[in-house]
Amino acid sequence: MERIRIDISFKGTDYHGWQIQENAFTVQEELNKALSVILRENIETVGCGRTDTGVHARHFTAHFDCANRIDDFDYLKFKLNTVLSKNISVNDIFRTYPGFHSRFDAIKRTYKYFIHTSKNPFKNEYSTFVPYSLDLKLMNGAAALLTGNRDFTSFSKLHTDVADNYCNVYEAGWTQTDGDYVFTISANRFLRNMVRAIVGTMLDAGRNRIPDFAGIIDAKDRSRAGVSVPPQGLFLWENLYRE
Repeated sequence: MERIRIDISFKGTDYHGWQIQENAFTVQEELNKALSVILRENIETVGCGRTDTGVHARHFTAHFDCANRIDDFDYLKFKLNTVLSKNISVNDIFRTYPGFHSRFDAIKRTYKYFIHTSKNPFKNEYSTFVPYSLDLKLMNGAAALLTGNRDFTSFSKLHTDVADNYCNVYEAGWTQTDGDYVFTISANRFLRNMVRAIVGTMLDAGRNRIPDFAGIIDAKDRSRAGVSVPPQGLFLWENLYRE
């Protein structure tokens, strides 16, 4: 039995996220089927995390076990990219060490959220339109308060199955180019809906509607934070591993 790592990108518009669900079309389901057909055995991938409906991934890592030895990974990559839909691309696939785990071995994950403030029909699938001006200094002031090992209950979906809501945020900040804004955040882990809730709350801060962003974090109360932003502006940007 060999353990294989696969790195993919996907456009999440037409999918109900990564993870297999009943009566829903997901990235994991499509990838499992393609691998099973090509390798002629039942393949079940394990992803680095789960993404919400409509969220994209520039760099998503998964792993799977394969009973049959794979001799030509370049050819396997070619075959997969032929079989998979245009919304998924295999960027790399290779043999890894037996204990590798795409979720638990990740030491750093980075997300980006894209916003445009001038109406543009060509950006709507990959960015969120915000029809008002934002104060970059206020938003970066709020972002600076996110760093460190904190309890992010105020930005988490309720009733999840995690042991705790602590995440160690390494960096968080906004950049601006013309009327476009990009929020970048890196951490050891993320809670469900966390980034979208943070962005929604910081947009309120950028309109000077939140006098005490630190108080929202400390409250550990989802009702204190802002409304989650739509999924299409969110990208899982990068995963880093020990290896």
